[in-house]
Amino acid sequence: MDRRHFLNHGTRAALTVALIPVAACQSTADKPNAETDGGAQATAGATNTDSFALHEATVSELQDRMAKGTETARSLCEKYLDRIKALNEQGPMLRAVIETNPDALAIADKLDQERKAGKVRGPLHGIPVLIKDNIDSGDQMMTTAGSLALLGHKAKQDAFIVQKLRAAGAVLLGKTNLSEWANFRSTRSVSGWSSRGHQSRNSYVLDRSTSGSSSGSGVAVAANLCAIAIGTETDGSVVSPASCSSLVGLKPTVGLLSRSGIIPISSTQDTAGPMARTVRDAAILLGALTGPDPADPAKLPNSSPVPADYTTFLKADALTGQRLGVEKAHLNGPPAVAALFKEAIAVLKAKGATIVEVDLVKKTNPLGDAEFDVLLYEFKEGVNKYLATAGAEVRNLADVIAFNNAHAAETMPFFGQEILIDAEKTDGLNSAKYKAAVQKSVSESRKALDGILRDNKLTAIVGITNGPAWCIDWVNGDYSTGVSFSSPAAMAGYPHLTVPMGAVLGLPVGISFVGPAYQEGQLLALGYAYEQASKKRVVPKMLPTVVA
Repeated sequence: MDRRHFLNHGTRAALTVALIPVAACQSTADKPNAETDGGAQATAGATNTDSFALHEATVSELQDRMAKGTETARSLCEKYLDRIKALNEQGPMLRAVIETNPDALAIADKLDQERKAGKVRGPLHGIPVLIKDNIDSGDQMMTTAGSLALLGHKAKQDAFIVQKLRAAGAVLLGKTNLSEWANFRSTRSVSGWSSRGHQSRNSYVLDRSTSGSSSGSGVAVAANLCAIAIGTETDGSVVSPASCSSLVGLKPTVGLLSRSGIIPISSTQDTAGPMARTVRDAAILLGALTGPDPADPAKLPNSSPVPADYTTFLKADALTGQRLGVEKAHLNGPPAVAALFKEAIAVLKAKGATIVEVDLVKKTNPLGDAEFDVLLYEFKEGVNKYLATAGAEVRNLADVIAFNNAHAAETMPFFGQEILIDAEKTDGLNSAKYKAAVQKSVSESRKALDGILRDNKLTAIVGITNGPAWCIDWVNGDYSTGVSFSSPAAMAGYPHLTVPMGAVLGLPVGISFVGPAYQEGQLLALGYAYEQASKKRVVPKMLPTVVA
């Protein structure tokens, strides 16, 4: 959940407390608990990323190395685990990985034996993958949503998408840190911070936010701690950290991927999604995760079969003849970011797309209050159901709130739990208030998107994913950097792809492609064509601060 969405709406007084940006990032030495929360001074050039043997390696390149025998699944895991050890809790202290899998090397050995026997399950065979720590894995690792209230909780079985991942031959390398409770805990939260994992740090500029809530997944992929990772999104939690880490991030149509075994916020908006350094890698991971789950029936109707291989959509000329809507408000956004956007639009035109200016955010911004109400109601319902059978010491949301109060020094050193408390006060999904909020948020957002797409004969709508990463500020919390595009697709449950668009003073920014339900293949095609024409992925330098 990306809390900045609500800041950008500016419609809830309680959620606009941190709109004024600080002029410069405060020294972590001036903050409480600086040593335990990433306050150690990091230096530029702490790691020579170019010397890493798997630097920027794609899934296809890793497969080629294993096919040639120059690498094995075990050697890949060992190299990534060594890199995690070097960068996660020492050096730049990225704090992207919350736990590594003690079974990873044993799993890799079995997959190597299969390869020797002539069995290769597919493009993910032997590929190490990190998953967000709100996704169940039925192994030795915990599933905690970053919360100390769930410390020690081990899931009874894999989430459905983790079952799919293992069946595809991937190696579950570990779990990533996140904004605690997927950033649905406080109006003054700091993205990338959890009481269990502490503060994740942006691998481009270490005193800047990772965004959230899939903070660790974004940092891990960007910093080459893995090739690909899985995040989850309710509103912005895949695409925003992907944008801030110069990644490709895809929030699929709600219902395309199972949510079974994922600690929830909203049954209306939640979905897992791939995070990768290239569109092709995101397409490969998406294909491995899809599949019907009887325990989580799709929320949106779909008359077309789900593609088995999304890489078949990837063509360099996919922009030719396409009509794309461009969010008009973003053309007048923060000057440096708007300049990148205009350059990107020029690339789209040069590759054969017709551009039509549209006003989407004007139609969807007024829906923010209704969306927030939906999330409050569904969070309580979903978390109570999850915890009732999870086997954790806390059995419901009230227990979580009580635990945090009893351990406030550890769980709430920087911000509180107002959102948890407000969610606990809700009176159930039969409430007239809840039903009205769902009707407004979902129906009106779909009406706005469908209408603009239909009336202008558009394949997709394009915008700036979000502004550059803001300063990590444990005093005031997150603040807006002026632009965001996650909410329309999030509320509607429609797919949203972000692709690197460039950087401002070393801080990455992404371009978004939003389309109709179940058109992931088309969005990936558009994103791939733009990616191949622009080549805007930026490699992180782990600078201590912005150098102007």
